[in-house]
Amino acid sequence: MSKPALAVVGATGAVGTVMLGILSERPDVWGEIRLIASARSAGKKLMCRGQELTVVALTPESFDGIDVAMFDVPDEISAEWAPIAASRGAVVVDNSAAFRMDVDVPLVVPEVNPQEVKNRPRGIISNPNCTTLSMIVSLGALHRNYELKELVVSSYQAASGAGQAGLDVLREQISLVAGTSAGDNAGDLRAIIKDNGPFPAPLALNVVPWAGSLKADGYSSEELKVRNESRKILGLPNLKVSATCVRVPVLTTHSLTVHAVFAKEPSRKGAQDILQNAAGVKLVDDPENYKFPTPADVVGTDPTWVGRVRKSLDDPMALDMFVCGDNLRKGAALNTAQIAELLAIEFTS
Repeated sequence: MSKPALAVVGATGAVGTVMLGILSERPDVWGEIRLIASARSAGKKLMCRGQELTVVALTPESFDGIDVAMFDVPDEISAEWAPIAASRGAVVVDNSAAFRMDVDVPLVVPEVNPQEVKNRPRGIISNPNCTTLSMIVSLGALHRNYELKELVVSSYQAASGAGQAGLDVLREQISLVAGTSAGDNAGDLRAIIKDNGPFPAPLALNVVPWAGSLKADGYSSEELKVRNESRKILGLPNLKVSATCVRVPVLTTHSLTVHAVFAKEPSRKGAQDILQNAAGVKLVDDPENYKFPTPADVVGTDPTWVGRVRKSLDDPMALDMFVCGDNLRKGAALNTAQIAELLAIEFTS
């Protein structure tokens, strides 16, 4: 059978650019690859799989002949155009938040719940939030063995989670404070940094306990995504989740501390063995020699990196650990590409 045709919607954006690189590295399962973006980007030339491809404008007709369409666009664009793409015969893999909690749209992580790709009554499959994705592959592996009951997590989220604007603002702020005494005294940073961009406070030389938009009872949208998406992916609607999301002055790669409580008693060695052998996980856990993952190690890589695995001192049913994941790769583009590859297998089997 001929290889299925793939569309990349939002090909010129930050995640779309990473997506083209990932498609060039992954197995050659696609026939035509069509790049789609806004009308102002139409006509641009981009490289993918060694070919120069011309970006076409987003129209209903741009999906004709497409089997799978990967969307890397803002929520409102996905909400409008994903159903249109599905109506033209494409299966949509959407990287926005527009459909994640829709009961008729599966939320898929191939290492955790690949079977859900077949359950798509709307012709749409959703990709989880980058923060959730930074931890859920490792938690899925542990859940299969120990049965997860409760999560307490704190995130340390990179500037790129706020898009290109986040990256640009952090770089500008770093250049402004370089060589100064900013941060020595209260108010120094705010006196030097006039533009916070998408952040509510200066990010350079700082930590901002906020990511996302305001929701009920003082929670942020990012915190609720971690809670609700973890429940849906793991098939645990009553999972207890407490999340606090924090923005840190890192360009790319989200990190989280995780306190996970299980129904079956885990051991440190058992958990390490599970993580060592889990698909999509890289265990780096040698505290005696100060070896554990940091964003500097993880950026540009595909796995979820895990370290600092410890059994809780006060709860024999709990584990504590530190996880990192590149929020532009596994946290966005890679997981989308992996879902699409599951569909490609379906189309050619």
